[in-house]
Parts: sequence; C-alpha cells; structure tokens
Amino acid sequence: MTTPVKKKSTLKKSPPESAAQTQDDIVYGHIFDAILEQRLPPNTKLNEEALGEIFGVSRTIIRRALLRLSVEQIVKIRPNRGAVVAAPNVEEARQVLKAREVLELAITELAVEHATSEQVATLRELVEKEHAAFDQGDVGRGIRLSGEFHIQLAHMANNPPLLSFQRSIVSQTSLIIALYEVGNRGQCSFDEHNQLLDAIEAGEKEKAVTLMRHHLGHINAKLALDDEAISSDLHAVFSDVVLKRR
Repeated sequence: MTTPVKKKSTLKKSPPESAAQTQDDIVYGHIFDAILEQRLPPNTKLNEEALGEIFGVSRTIIRRALLRLSVEQIVKIRPNRGAVVAAPNVEEARQVLKAREVLELAITELAVEHATSEQVATLRELVEKEHAAFDQGDVGRGIRLSGEFHIQLAHMANNPPLLSFQRSIVSQTSLIIALYEVGNRGQCSFDEHNQLLDAIEAGEKEKAVTLMRHHLGHINAKLALDDEAISSDLHAVFSDVVLKRR
C-alpha cells in the first residue's frame, strides 16, 4: 500500500517585527480599540482636557491622535466644538459597507498569496479568544477581537495601504453596527473565520474569496439600512411638522 505524500505547505516564515510606539500611537490605539469595542458609541464627545488627564499627556498629543482618527473617518472634528465619535448616516453606511466588500475581497486574495504559518497560527488563537469572549458574555471584547481578525488579515496581505484602509473601514463598520444592528447582537461567526483560515492555509484563493463574500453578507444582513431606518436626527423625526409649517 502506497503511503500518501503530504502536500508541502507553501506558507512562508514571518519576518521580525519592530515595536517602537510613540505617545501618539498609544493614545490613538486606546481610542481606536474603545471605538472598535463599542465602549465609545457614535456621537460621544471626546474632550481633549479629560483625555489628556486620563492618558497623562499634553493636549497637543491628544489633538494629534484625534486628527489621525478623523483622517480615518471614525472621529469627527467640529470647528470650535471639539471632536466626537463619528455617526454615519444611512447613505454613508451603505457606502462604507460597499467599500469594505471591495477591500476585504482584495485583502483575502493577497492573504492567500502571502500568508505565513505563524500568521495563520496567530489568527487561529485570535478566533479562540473571540469565541471565549462571547461565551463569557463579554460582547465588547468579542466585537473588538472579531474586528482585529479582519485587521490581521490585512497584515497577511502584505500591503500597507490596504492595511491602513482596513483599520478605518473596520472601525467605521463597528460604528454602523452600533447604530443600525437590529435584534439581539450576535457574534461574527468564529466558524466562518476558521473556515476562511482553512482555505487560506490550503492556498484555495477562489474558495477563500467566496467564504469572505458570504461572511460579509451575514454581517450586513443584521443591519437595518432601508429607507425606514430609525433616525436620531430631530429634523428627520419631526419632518411632518416641518413640512406643515412651510
């Protein structure tokens, strides 16, 4: 009986990473994670003085971190009124989700080409932590880990511009979920994440892209983005009164 030959893995070894972080990076990272975890909901005011006291840094550093977040469109800086966590409207939400679909599919293709064995192992550990967080009822941490999974996929793609876009898009999606998700908040399926990793590890690009498309479809299906979506805008809520006064 012939022993089957095990297919040699095409995954590469990960290069060493540098880890120097500035104060700006640390403040940015904390605020980014709080938004991703939905501990900072849309429209939350980000007071520079309070944040400076919390992080023990100058308001200049806080402003730089907030400016960086505003470039990624997850914080809105209002002239003379300070910064708030962004609150995408329905049309903006649709545009973000479409952009995410295009971005994630491109990232998935490149991840299949460039994934290393170490990266796949790290992502599998991340999926286990995500699963554990939801099992323990820590929804905020579970959401953050789910988002981090998608950001780490962009690391796999080995394309820094796509990684930068992905960080912004994932956080914007977290804001959209906080505003428009209907029903009970469910986890981003860890089974779907594991299936995606299986396809990436096997080098099955077409299958991986199909799995990602279905995965994003399941996320979008939980959002109420039709024309009847509830609005917190007073003019929209009382539009019938405004029309009668005209």
